[in-house]
Amino acid sequence: MAGQNGAVDEEHARPAGVDNATVEALGKLSEALEAIHRVRGHLYSAHQLVGGADLTLDRVVKLLRGAGHDEVAERVARELVGRNLLPGRWTFQIVEEFDDGYYATFQEIERYARDTLAGGRRHIYEAEMKQRRRTHGMPGHEATPASARPGRDGR
Repeated sequence: MAGQNGAVDEEHARPAGVDNATVEALGKLSEALEAIHRVRGHLYSAHQLVGGADLTLDRVVKLLRGAGHDEVAERVARELVGRNLLPGRWTFQIVEEFDDGYYATFQEIERYARDTLAGGRRHIYEAEMKQRRRTHGMPGHEATPASARPGRDGR
């Protein structure tokens, strides 16, 4: 039974021979990857925000020209509209480089470590923590969704 070996279910059970230090290291590697997933989301947010700001500049130029500020409108149009965020790059290029480089490599290495050291199992550290921290038999503390059904205590 999964609960007896420290995990909430067999999918997250520690394989035989995997020590505490390895489980902790894999947990920290997973935590680092989760941070990189958040970075990716922030990059996509920046991509959308910068793109939206660039499109808003079209309206700014029109309003400035309509108000008789042609010189300012021309400078906005010439120096800001369509400008690269980094040398030679719009944000879509930055996102693509990140996705295809650092992000893809990080994901591949995290999967390699799990496959090599823990039979590919994910979140062993968290599953064992859940098993330690939950109150067995208490509603809302079930081990799995299946054990949350009436008549099961999730042990």
